[in-house]
Amino acid sequence: MPDLTGAVWRKSTRSNNGGDCVEVADNLPGIVGLRDSKDLSGPVLTFTPSSWATFIEDVKVKPLGH
Repeated sequence: MPDLTGAVWRKSTRSNNGGDCVEVADNLPGIVGLRDSKDLSGPVLTFTPSSWATFIEDVKVKPLGH
């Protein structure tokens, strides 16, 4: 498991002030973390920065359900 010490977690500005959200930490070298905001001590998915960037670009371009 990657070392997430020092991770700075943030929610989307579109999260409507709480609720069921995910948080991302992209301040660590070589890794991006993703976790459930309701379970802060739960599991964390990790991605390489390039994989994360590709994912973000894909969801910006493709409509939901495609």
